[in-house]
Amino acid sequence: MSASAQQIIDFLRTEGPFDELDEALRQDIAQHSHLIYLAAENQQELMHKHKDSLFVIQSGQFAVKDCDGPIKHLSDGDYFGYARLLNKVDYALSVVVDSPGIVLCIPKEDFAICMENPAFATFFTASKDDALQNQAVSDSNSMWLYKPLHEVITHAPVAVKPSDSIQAAAKSMSEHKVSSVLIVENDDLIGIATDRDLRNRVVATGLNTQLPIKQIMTERPAFLTKNKTIFDAICTMSQYGINHLPVLDAVSKKPVGMITNTDVSKQQRTNVLFVISDLSHAEDAEQLVSKAWQIPQYLASSAKRAGDFDIAGKVLSQATDIMTRKLITFFQQEHGKAPMRFCWLVYGSQAREDQTMGSDQDNALLLERDADKEQSEYFEKMSGYVCLGLAKCGIKLCDGNIMASNPKLRLSVDAAVSEAKRWVNSPTGQAILDFNIFLDARAAAGDTRLFEQLQSQRKPLLKQAMFLAALARSANETSVPLSMFQKFVYLKKAKHKDSIDLKVSAVAILNNIVRLYALSMGLTMPATVARLKNLSVESGLSDKDRQNLIDIWLFLNRLRWRHQLTNQVQDNCVRVSDLSSIEKHQLKAAFKAIHRAQQAAVLKFSGGIG
Repeated sequence: MSASAQQIIDFLRTEGPFDELDEALRQDIAQHSHLIYLAAENQQELMHKHKDSLFVIQSGQFAVKDCDGPIKHLSDGDYFGYARLLNKVDYALSVVVDSPGIVLCIPKEDFAICMENPAFATFFTASKDDALQNQAVSDSNSMWLYKPLHEVITHAPVAVKPSDSIQAAAKSMSEHKVSSVLIVENDDLIGIATDRDLRNRVVATGLNTQLPIKQIMTERPAFLTKNKTIFDAICTMSQYGINHLPVLDAVSKKPVGMITNTDVSKQQRTNVLFVISDLSHAEDAEQLVSKAWQIPQYLASSAKRAGDFDIAGKVLSQATDIMTRKLITFFQQEHGKAPMRFCWLVYGSQAREDQTMGSDQDNALLLERDADKEQSEYFEKMSGYVCLGLAKCGIKLCDGNIMASNPKLRLSVDAAVSEAKRWVNSPTGQAILDFNIFLDARAAAGDTRLFEQLQSQRKPLLKQAMFLAALARSANETSVPLSMFQKFVYLKKAKHKDSIDLKVSAVAILNNIVRLYALSMGLTMPATVARLKNLSVESGLSDKDRQNLIDIWLFLNRLRWRHQLTNQVQDNCVRVSDLSSIEKHQLKAAFKAIHRAQQAAVLKFSGGIG
């Protein structure tokens, strides 16, 4: 074997997706391929000679046009020429040498053989389509947890009227072979009765079965809307200690089905959510703190498969919700019920359900009306108790004081709406930085109707064109860490010289872009993936673009979680040297897609003025 052939083999062993091929095929490729030194004086001759090849850049920087798309600026590890081979179109091939270097030319016959490998084919097909080459995301072992409930429900719920007899309800359950029945009046869910209720409240007490079912039903039961996920159902059932969960239409609130523990088990049996159940059973603050500090160790020991990282943020966010509700309960057990209706709001990563081990608290308190002095003192004490309690549980205090313990973040619904009006009327650069976090919001505890009221009144305000234009310009102010020739740009003064802050330089940018489209369409859910799934083509994002951004978001968050759990750190500074060859290509593709999305958002919402 020649020295050049061995050099090619050594290179292909470390270069994705060639590292997915077997050794014999790599040796065949090496025998037929050529290494060329591409410089300005010879590029025309060499490009013509090898035009039907896949080109792999080992060194150098080049401006390439190899299809009907725009010019691409490429450097070490990048490919070109594959569009000609995949589309079987004789595109004109133009290369401008910015910095001469070595390029590997792989004949089209060898490329065709390589395309028989599924991973190899996925990589280059996705590259051609400007999509993330991320087969692992679609194959995630935990994707079942993201499945919406309407995909799990197989039949309409069994329902009776409140005036129907207990016997009639039991007979209906028996006929339909179900273990629960919904009590519905004028299409509204008013209660639920289960086989346990029949056993404990009827048989055990000798109750007359001709009495109306409303006498033994559980009133105002917990429920979810059909757009929520299986994971949401698991957490809700764990929170309330129930085995049956009604599912309602998201708009009409009419019952559309029922989810049971059995339904969840059929999807996939797993112990990944024991942590949620454990927190739900804490009986006092001391127990809660003890169980909460087990979460990092639990996640580190349980997250072995790639798909496990995909739900880690959701698990941690749900765990923080439970801690919050528990702490509020413990406070009220000691100090009595609240003097008015309130809703505990969460912002940022907890609202989006993408918390990581380094996430801090971002929360507030929404009140039904302005509080007097005595009421203010109650909520001040409660907020301080909960925020400090969360800190003891490992959810650190917010450096920017975005917490309910800050009196400025304990507002009535009317005051919160007035605040939103001020945002819209004066969206300066600094103002956007100050209030951006409040645009991702979710109700975690208390009376959620207050939050629904706030969202309803804020929705038309946040859709105004001038406000969206300001958000678009703000979303374009941070650049992805790629140079003109697609080289990674690393953090300065970082602990490791090849580090990239994926939160600041990628995830936050993507969240900002998706939030912008969601606000323009009046969507109120805070989660980035949920927003993308619910955007229609009228938003300006095609189905292909939305799916690619979902893949990118999951991929980036997987890298963040793996970095934190593997290295036992709380930062988001991922080292490029820790990534596989394929992941490096995926990361570049992700950055390029985010940059394109930034440009598209600025063009759509602010007329191209960044």
